[in-house]
Amino acid sequence: MSPKSTTNLLKQLRSLMNNTKYVTEPIHAYIVPSNDAHTSEYIADCDQFRAYISGFTGSAGTAVVTHNEACLWTDGRYFLQASQQLDSNWTLMKEGLPSTPSEGTWLSKNLPSGSRVGVDPKLYAFKKYMPLSTQLESAGHKLVPVPTNLIELLWTDRPKRPANSIVPLPLKYSGKAVKEKIGKEMKEKNAKYLVLTALDEIAWFLNLRGSDIEYNPVFFSYVILSLNGFSVFLNPQQNSSEVKQHLVSEAGDIFTIEPYDRIEEKLKNLVNNLDGLIWFSENTNYGLIGLIPKKNLLLTNITPVQLMKAVKNPVEINGMRNAHVKDAAALCCYFSWLEKNVENMTITEISGAKKLLEFRKLQEDFVGESFSTISSVGPHGAIIHYSPDATTDVQITSSSLYLCDSGGQYKDGTTDVTRTLHFGTPTDFEKECYTRVLKGHIKIATSVFPRKIKGNYLDSFAREYLWQVGLDYSHGTGHGIGSYLNVHEGPMGISWKPIQEDPGLEAGMFVSNEPGYYQDGEFGIRIEDIVQIVDAHPPHNFNNTGFLTFDFVTLVPKIIKLVVVDMLTEVEIKYLNEYHQKCRDIVGPVLQKQGQQDALKWLIKETQPISK
Repeated sequence: MSPKSTTNLLKQLRSLMNNTKYVTEPIHAYIVPSNDAHTSEYIADCDQFRAYISGFTGSAGTAVVTHNEACLWTDGRYFLQASQQLDSNWTLMKEGLPSTPSEGTWLSKNLPSGSRVGVDPKLYAFKKYMPLSTQLESAGHKLVPVPTNLIELLWTDRPKRPANSIVPLPLKYSGKAVKEKIGKEMKEKNAKYLVLTALDEIAWFLNLRGSDIEYNPVFFSYVILSLNGFSVFLNPQQNSSEVKQHLVSEAGDIFTIEPYDRIEEKLKNLVNNLDGLIWFSENTNYGLIGLIPKKNLLLTNITPVQLMKAVKNPVEINGMRNAHVKDAAALCCYFSWLEKNVENMTITEISGAKKLLEFRKLQEDFVGESFSTISSVGPHGAIIHYSPDATTDVQITSSSLYLCDSGGQYKDGTTDVTRTLHFGTPTDFEKECYTRVLKGHIKIATSVFPRKIKGNYLDSFAREYLWQVGLDYSHGTGHGIGSYLNVHEGPMGISWKPIQEDPGLEAGMFVSNEPGYYQDGEFGIRIEDIVQIVDAHPPHNFNNTGFLTFDFVTLVPKIIKLVVVDMLTEVEIKYLNEYHQKCRDIVGPVLQKQGQQDALKWLIKETQPISK
């Protein structure tokens, strides 16, 4: 497919950059980020402004357009895709390479003295806006908010913002009523109001779920909490009697429901004669925070709701575990079906992913996928965020590694699991790499660490055995996960990059454990489980710190065919055998009950104990 032609679009955009109907003074550069007004990781079609102006459709990237140049910044996952999708008007800026300047550095050096740089303040998080503003000012330029989105003016066939049905999540799944989530934190901070803008925080706080963004059970909304109640800002089409009745039953008569587009007006009214603070996360868009005088502004890395959401309650914990049992049954069905049929029928990356979805649909309380399945054969497995489409789809065969990273949304939990398989004879190098990844996976799974330690400190454990031979991987080792919510959930994580928002790991949090290795042009290997952080009880307890460890939640066999058993220690073998026994004991009866005899036989075969 040839790149989208952007010549006329860029010409029109540059004209708008000089049009004082939309900008108070002409601007010399315009930034188009990959965000919506809620700084969501995944965004709806109507918010794909950067994709529209550039033609590049990857999930991460920033476009910068000046009067003479157009540049697109994206990371290593998308270098190849961007180079294929951008036309000759654009320069690809390969983020993360030492030779690539940041957007701010490039603008500082390439704009004429005294330039004005515009951005839609609703699409730029405060935590990014302020440093960029400071950097540009030090170079003699100015960052200016442009309230009218200039791309929206050009996008004549822009999709409408979704306004799908919002449904209550019963207490048997949520575990805690809305009124129980209004805590004491606001009083402690002298905050009169707390503003929630992240869609997953709002869905969790209200015990409501939607489908306005694909794979994410959320809905477009804002919430303002006071010490006495809260206001919800929704599209009036979504304000159903069911939603109102649900909120009354869980919170009483302490809320109002107002139109979604009244949020700015409401905030402006609140600051009139306000004696106190309005609390925001720094991830809130600059357009909203910019409405509040500094004397009335309280900013923190995260909101108390985000932290409450990250530490699951007992009902959520049981639900997450139950969801992963069902998901394991579906994956056993899929992998056994693949093994049986890969040689005698044509199964492709896409048709395989569709078959996996069929098996998930058989499970109780299944709602949908938690992200687009990464079904990847051979060289495609080395593309970390690969997702097959009609132009790249290839057959799954017995001659290559097959990496499958997938997840489901169930009413009782969200899943995310990766397994790497081979239906023929893997090479010695593939087996060595798989075993080194597995050893790192087990090292994380069995680690014991002090309470509140940041996940960044654990990341090296997963890489140790790859580093020994000069190998590595270029993604984090673990991310938080929602409870029937977003598959990626902060504020904690396990990464080689320090995570500024990480409050420290606590019992009740769920994270992924997913080291990998990727041989460009040949294969990819990743082993991913979801694990629960639980209390550990080592023989000593330094300064009464309290120690934690991980308990596995995912129950899908690792692939013994790919393991070099002689590379494992006795401790690692013991762990693997105990893990596989749990898979057999817990998932086996589910498959038996569902009548999935082929999957049960596959599970029993793949969980045979190993020894040196």
